[in-house]
Amino acid sequence: MKEKNKKIKDIPKKDESLLKKEESSVSEISEKEIEAKKACSKVLTKKEPEKSLTTPLKKKAGRNTRGVITVRHRGGGAKRLYRLVDFKREKHDVKAEVLALEYDPNRSSFIALIKYDDGKKSYILAPEKLKIGQKVISSANRVKPVPGNRMPLKHIPLGTTVSNIELTPGKGGQIVKAAGTYALILARDGQFTHLKMPSGEIRKIKETSMATVGQLSNAEHSNIVIGKAGRKRHMGVRPTVRGKAMNPVDHPHGGGEGRQPIGLKHPKTPWGAPALGYKTRKAKSSDKFIVKRRKRR
Repeated sequence: MKEKNKKIKDIPKKDESLLKKEESSVSEISEKEIEAKKACSKVLTKKEPEKSLTTPLKKKAGRNTRGVITVRHRGGGAKRLYRLVDFKREKHDVKAEVLALEYDPNRSSFIALIKYDDGKKSYILAPEKLKIGQKVISSANRVKPVPGNRMPLKHIPLGTTVSNIELTPGKGGQIVKAAGTYALILARDGQFTHLKMPSGEIRKIKETSMATVGQLSNAEHSNIVIGKAGRKRHMGVRPTVRGKAMNPVDHPHGGGEGRQPIGLKHPKTPWGAPALGYKTRKAKSSDKFIVKRRKRR
């Protein structure tokens, strides 16, 4: 018994400074998470969605029409209702009042429930600083450049932040729709407006394309720490298995006795294509609209 106790005493204890560092890093993460949750609770005003603006969302589990898995790691998750968000806002020159700011499980930014003067209700992407009771308007002409108002790029002043931008006029917002994102209007060149994208890319977009003034809401979304595997399952994300842990028939990294390296000079995808640093973008007709490419990480 004495020998056993000696052995237990001989086990080196973890350095106190390292323990303190670990504790501080954990507390910093939890503090950020708490701050993000508090910010959400302050902003959001309604828990239940507008019934007339929702539709059932059928789960696909990453499968195509033949039932074959085409996107891995999908399946399960909490049941959702799809909110019908109006990305076009074609009801021009009619003022609308902001009734509520809501959470949407299908996107990272918050959404706003608005009611037009004629009584019609609609969901829009909520920009930062949008308040309950505020009036917003969408128009083909020049309107006041305040958060929530929508108009063509040619009418928005230089240096303004915009979101939910059309690439093709009349098609509805296609880019800059994630939480906390915005594009910056830099210059005008003939029929085009130069925008600096969230990625840093500078791109030409037709001046008749519509855009909403303001940065999108829920900028604290990037501070969220998932924290556990179960939460990811609630989000409909299934586990990812390392290729190294598979058999040779399943992955190029698979096989070998016990723990073995991947056995390749460069890592590959499950389908044999290079996994890191391989350029997959081909010549596109839209390349001519890129003034400056984003910086590579």
